Amino acid sequence: MIVDERMVTYINSLDHGHTPFLEELQREAKENGVPIIRREMQSFLKTFLMMQRPVRILEVGTAVGFSSILMAEYDPVECQITTIENYDKRIPIARENFRKSGYDKQITLLEGDAAEVLKTLTEPFDFLFMDAAKGQYIHFLPEILRLMHPGSVLISDNVLQDGNIIESHYIVERRDRTIYKRMRDYLRILKDDERLETSILPLGDGISISVMKDTADSRQDGMQ
Repeated sequence: MIVDERMVTYINSLDHGHTPFLEELQREAKENGVPIIRREMQSFLKTFLMMQRPVRILEVGTAVGFSSILMAEYDPVECQITTIENYDKRIPIARENFRKSGYDKQITLLEGDAAEVLKTLTEPFDFLFMDAAKGQYIHFLPEILRLMHPGSVLISDNVLQDGNIIESHYIVERRDRTIYKRMRDYLRILKDDERLETSILPLGDGISISVMKDTADSRQDGMQ
């Protein structure tokens, strides 16, 4: 837990929830042990969508479709969402949830390894949401950046690894060290890339928000 658990509980107690369909989908996901975005991240994402009003959205990591449906429901414009999933058992569940929600015409699910699927995409996106295997973020990033235009926003979820990200390499369990190193490298690249303006926030399990600058902004930063 990055933020005091009592604080998170209080913040979430103020939340009014979502549509009955999303509330039921969230309950089912919890019962079945399916990871979906945390309650405080859900609230943030709804607010972000109202501010940004993205038309073209890319999501890496569909799971059972909860966040795709949430974005379709709470984006104030009629967005088109492309979402990528590699886990065979969850793909038919996500497709059925899209159908039940009524957003199956707005949401396109692409099956396969995101590293390969991303290479097939050509049009840029207004908003890109990274919520897949955490150790793969750094491998997906070059294609993600290619699919951004000036003003595009990339939000990456679960980047602080339950606080492990600040621990010594030797304290982190051996099985988690590869993900630990890759995530630290990923965040450093986001912060150092002159094309991006990135903020890292202790929301949920940590998120990074990166905005693609326009060319003039990048040139100005390089001269400072």
